[in-house]
Amino acid sequence: MSTSRVENPAGGVSGKAIRHESAPLHVTGRAHYADDIPLPAGALHVAIGQSEVAHGRLRELDLSLVRAAPGVVAVLTAADVPGENNYGAVLKDDPIFAFDAVQHVGQPLFAVVATSMDAARRALRLARVDIDVLPAILDIREALARESFVLPTVRLERGDAEVALGAAPFCLEGSFSLGGQEHFYLEANVAVALPQDDGSLVIHSSTQNPTEVQHVVAHALGVPAHEVGIQCRRLGGAFGGKESQPALFAAIAAIAARRLGRAVKLRLDRDADMTMTGKRHDFEADYRVGFDAGGRILALDVMLASRCGYSADLSGPVNDRAMFHLDNCYFLDNVRIVSHRCKTHTVSNTAFRGFGGPQGMMVIEVVIDAIARRLGCDPLAVRQRNFYGIGTRDVTHYQMRVEDNIIADLVSRLALSSDYQARRAAIARSNAASSLVKRGIALTPVKFGISFTATHFNQAGALVHVYADGSVLLNHGGLEMGQGLHTKVAQVVADEFGLPLSAIRISATDTAKVPNTAATAASSGTDLNGKAAQAAARIIRGRMQDFLAGKYAADRAAVRFTQGEVHIGETHLPFAEAARQSWFARVSLSSTGFYATPKIHYDPKSMMGRPFYYFAYGAAVSEVAIDTLTGEHRLLRVDILHDAGRSLNPAIDIGQVEGGFLQGVGWLTCEELWWDREGRLKTHAPSTYKIPAVSDWPEVAHVKLLERADNREDTIFRAKAVGEPPLMLAMSVFHALREAVSAAAGDGEAGARAAARLMAPATPEAVLRALGALDGAGLS
Repeated sequence: MSTSRVENPAGGVSGKAIRHESAPLHVTGRAHYADDIPLPAGALHVAIGQSEVAHGRLRELDLSLVRAAPGVVAVLTAADVPGENNYGAVLKDDPIFAFDAVQHVGQPLFAVVATSMDAARRALRLARVDIDVLPAILDIREALARESFVLPTVRLERGDAEVALGAAPFCLEGSFSLGGQEHFYLEANVAVALPQDDGSLVIHSSTQNPTEVQHVVAHALGVPAHEVGIQCRRLGGAFGGKESQPALFAAIAAIAARRLGRAVKLRLDRDADMTMTGKRHDFEADYRVGFDAGGRILALDVMLASRCGYSADLSGPVNDRAMFHLDNCYFLDNVRIVSHRCKTHTVSNTAFRGFGGPQGMMVIEVVIDAIARRLGCDPLAVRQRNFYGIGTRDVTHYQMRVEDNIIADLVSRLALSSDYQARRAAIARSNAASSLVKRGIALTPVKFGISFTATHFNQAGALVHVYADGSVLLNHGGLEMGQGLHTKVAQVVADEFGLPLSAIRISATDTAKVPNTAATAASSGTDLNGKAAQAAARIIRGRMQDFLAGKYAADRAAVRFTQGEVHIGETHLPFAEAARQSWFARVSLSSTGFYATPKIHYDPKSMMGRPFYYFAYGAAVSEVAIDTLTGEHRLLRVDILHDAGRSLNPAIDIGQVEGGFLQGVGWLTCEELWWDREGRLKTHAPSTYKIPAVSDWPEVAHVKLLERADNREDTIFRAKAVGEPPLMLAMSVFHALREAVSAAAGDGEAGARAAARLMAPATPEAVLRALGALDGAGLS
């Protein structure tokens, strides 16, 4: 683990490895989630009736038997929405209840409100639904052929890719398929709507974005936002899946609660959650690349196409970020990127950890890999040859200068510490001696931009109270979903007051306390909310300093807060006594704080500007083995070196690096989404969808934070975001598998062709297909 220090007030708690603030509650099962909230007497439960057809016209919805079923109190359809029948995050293309057309299996048609969840679910089965079935578009290539898009196609260009391709000494072209991914958070979507005595509502929602839920619910009810309060103490995982789509379930619960004047709970079971909610966007990519004899890219022409599903949701910014991150760590001089946002009759895909960045980065890494195989050299050498420079070749294709570039040094350190070259040679010898088991190794880098690409989301608020006994209550707009955000922000506030962490308590995120928040997403939770909380704490501390300096006839600069005390020259007071005296003197001990990320600007029309405040960097070396008879594979070892700046909490950051990496391994190796020809998701439960388990973690793992790291930008204590960037470290596992497949197929062009046939996820079946051992027709 890194021993990187943080400059914090008087040796405070920031920079130290401190356990997650809810860890004891998690491991003992005492942590309360939305599903654990005690319901008042007479509370009702909701189940949602879903379309069983991917595309069609809704001709008749006969719910008479449903209404007459035991325990049913009400049945809701589109006609019962008092306000706007829409929960679309960007466009108005997501109906709460379908009313004319159905556009994916699982789309809500109606909701049953009953005295128990069991009664509601039983009643669903009595519905008589008549749908005129229409042809459905189910995959990306079909959508491209039929020009079916949810949003207009976007182009991003620099230089003249066509001319440069014609002049390049070497050219290659290829295609790559990249699968989606289910969020598989432990806590399914849930919303509890509680009517208040004045007609307003308080809703407990498992969401990353309380403000979005507030707005959608208010619009659905036709009321102003101040009549809807959203609360969330913690989420049982989210990974982007609870950024936009929880608004649907909160809206349905709210409509029922408002209409009936009773508490209403809506909780999805696992099958319903996986069927009804969006995934990571799967991508198809076609590329042409021109390069020189050393492997340096001279020209690149890329077509990106993603499966967005039936509506826009967040597909615009997701695909934009894929275009931004297509460079990863590499300077692209002459480049053309065309991005198609494909409409299919499947559930609308949404945010997922990395938000399109991983898909773009995988494409350029595939291109690098193809160049290396064409030249017959180590892919690492080609990667290093194309790195951004310092002071030259340092401007991205969207015109942002890479000012904090450390990737070359970081990769060199990791290659040395992991014995990459020696192990690569040893693996070649092992492969020559083994006909059945083949090994592979790969080192891949990561450069990931930190900030929301939508500039207005880069803001946060916080509320801090200091009580007369010296205890501190903190509230901010960020959501705790297991990533340790509350712990880090509490560390910041503790340091500002010179207090132990135990003196700080964090209350549930609440739109009634901190309004107009951005989603907890884009890896920006600590950056934004840490700065906002720091601002609030500093305002209170400044008031106390002014008062105490005046009372004790001292210079303001002589009033210091440290180790639970306030030092006023030679006078030392316990913090609690200083707070009591300040309160007694009528000094305000409560303040809001606000932060807006500086420097960033971005023109969405030209796609030019500085969309990111800074970049986070990392690299990983992964070693794998494959069984050439079965296609099964195993991750043997990983070495990771990751840049977290001056880590606020190395224990939490290491956990995020490890967790993000393994989630990325799942995306690229075993998590396969599969729809049948009727558009029904067949991988809709743990029995049919495989995520990584503890046994998938390698026996040898060296995971370290970059020591003596810094952030040149003025982030909170110079720390860097660590939520999303580590997921892309898993690219090394996929490319190690390509190395192993290439070794199994033979040297030269045969190995190169086999490696190029391996698509993601690299399941055992995909490995066998790449080796030519299976006919892929029935296994796609």
